Parts: sequence; C-alpha cells; structure tokens
Amino acid sequence: MKATLLALVVLLSGCTVVAGTPVWRGARLEQALLTAADFPPGVQFDRIVEAPDRPDGQGGPPAMLSRPEGCSDGLTRVIERSAERGPGSAEKYVVAYDGARMVMTVLSWNLDMAALAAVADRCAAYETYFDAAAQGIPVTTTRIDGPRPDALVYEQAMDLSGLRSNVFFSFENVGDSAVFGIAFPTVNPAIAVKGMLPQTFLDVAEKQAQRLEPR
Repeated sequence: MKATLLALVVLLSGCTVVAGTPVWRGARLEQALLTAADFPPGVQFDRIVEAPDRPDGQGGPPAMLSRPEGCSDGLTRVIERSAERGPGSAEKYVVAYDGARMVMTVLSWNLDMAALAAVADRCAAYETYFDAAAQGIPVTTTRIDGPRPDALVYEQAMDLSGLRSNVFFSFENVGDSAVFGIAFPTVNPAIAVKGMLPQTFLDVAEKQAQRLEPR
C-alpha cells in the first residue's frame, strides 16, 4: 500500500488538479476544438494529424524570395520562433465550403502578436519572385476589421499578370492559448453549402476563439 501511495504522489507531484477541468494541454485543446457538428450539414470538415515534433514546413517547397527580404514567409517565421512543440501543443483542421477553404490551427501557447503586426506593417507592399532574375510579383498585406477587437486579420493580395489572387489570415490570443487561420477562395461545386470570403472565415475564426475562452 505504501509503495502504491508513493507512486501516486510522484505521478501527481508535477500536476495542478482542478476538479472537472482538463489539466493536460492536449485535453484542453481537444475540448475547445470545433468539430463537424459545429458547421452546417454538407460542409467538409477534416482533422489534420501531423507529427508533433516535426519542424514546420519540413518536406515542403522553400519560401519564395522577396523584396524586402523575408516578407514571403515572415508571418510563418514569427510563429515558428515562439512555437512550443510536442504532443498536445497544437491541433489543426480544415473546413471547406463552396467558395472558401480554411485551415485553422489551435495552440496551447500564445502567439507573438506584436511581432506579427510588425511583419505585416513592414510587408504591407512587397514583391516576390521565383529567382533573382525573375520579374517581381506585387503583393499587398492589408489589415481588415474583424468581429473581435484583439484579433489581427489581414487580406494578402497578389497581382500576377493582371489576375488578382487573395488569401486571408487571422491571429488571436485567447487566455493562454491562441488560434490562427488562413482562408483561400476555392470554388468546389461538390459542396452544397456556399461560403463567402472574408465573412465565412471571420465567422469560423470568431466561433473558434469563443470556444477557447476560459469558462
């Protein structure tokens, strides 16, 4: 009996226990994540499972060059610098409507919001290119209003040979957690539910942030 009690004390000595509240960060994230039941029938919802210790972007193509330097992947680098890794540190899912595809990431740690805002300001207008000899592609990063005052929401637009392509980003700290997302205008007639950017994306980001709020 003494050995059993000692083992229990050792097991619990590093934990803070509050009745009815998950204390492992992964459990808290799981409880706070939106699920397929939070969306209209017909909307596509899929969880993304990644190796928790794998560096961000590993195996993917390198970031494009930019002028000023570091703008094409500046927001990603800010997130990487403050990232906590390991099981339970982050969860990710995809939500797709006809007209809008979103990738949402929920974190058990805070984003560096000041650094994100600084990069967005520095890269409000820049050029990106595939190699140093290529003609630059103009890109603009514009902050837009969202329903939550503490969130940073941006529209990033690329003008490629007169064709405008845009994506939307949202970043917010909620308590000791955070949520960020990216949305693409994606037409998919196979999905019966229509989505419109940026409004559908703002609605999803707001709902996920509300779910993260301490109860």
